Amino acid sequence: MEIQLWRSILDPYELAVKELIVKFEHIRQEHRDTDRYSPIEQVSGRVKSVSSILEKMQRKGVPMERMQEDIEDLAGVRIICQFEEDIDVVAALIRRRSDMRIKSEKDYLKHIKESGYRSYHLIVFYPVETLDGSKEIQVEIQIRTMAMNFWATVEHSLQYKYKGDIPPHVKDRLSNAADAIISLDHEMSVVRNEIMDAQVSSQMQVNLVRDILNHIENLYRLSNQREVSKIQDEFIRIFKTKDLVQLERFQRELDIIAEGYRAQEVCHSI
Repeated sequence: MEIQLWRSILDPYELAVKELIVKFEHIRQEHRDTDRYSPIEQVSGRVKSVSSILEKMQRKGVPMERMQEDIEDLAGVRIICQFEEDIDVVAALIRRRSDMRIKSEKDYLKHIKESGYRSYHLIVFYPVETLDGSKEIQVEIQIRTMAMNFWATVEHSLQYKYKGDIPPHVKDRLSNAADAIISLDHEMSVVRNEIMDAQVSSQMQVNLVRDILNHIENLYRLSNQREVSKIQDEFIRIFKTKDLVQLERFQRELDIIAEGYRAQEVCHSI
């Protein structure tokens, strides 16, 4: 197959990966902007290299004309979660979406692979717009915890190094590491609520500080510098206390002050 033809085949897959990364990143940011815990911690994606595609086709006996139908992971998106419980939340979120439809799901959490691999996979059909019209792309979405991802990355590198024939002593080490990953994810789940509360509180502070600084910046244009300096000093004093209740009260007070100045501006412009 000519290089140019490979490029034209894989371009829509590149587009699908880019769009899905943006959409899942937006979900993550939307949670944080509204002071909610995000089940999505990180998002990444890739399109298989030509060499990887050819290797997989050869291994599975897939003819060239069946490549796009039978190789389901030409495009891949990986969603990393902090906790194992978040995986179900993200999978449910994907099922509810109207911009993609699910072809199949594979639960390697309940049915762990012999190697110790754990993850949750969905194959979805995702439409992209090309110069030749709409095209439905198959994308594999992998959902796993950070600990699972670390193990899977190491295992993948070893599979590549040993060409799929990992020595028994290395397999034993990988199996022991997989057991340790299960234990780590379990321990993290035990303290999940405490960690979630801490992260939500931290994000609330980030959002409050952002809003307060925006108010102060706007007041520099509307108020006299002495008054704004007092407001800024008060903000620094409250910020040092790390008291969210005081920060929220201070933000509400600034809202009232800013609204008063906006009302004056309107009156002066009439």
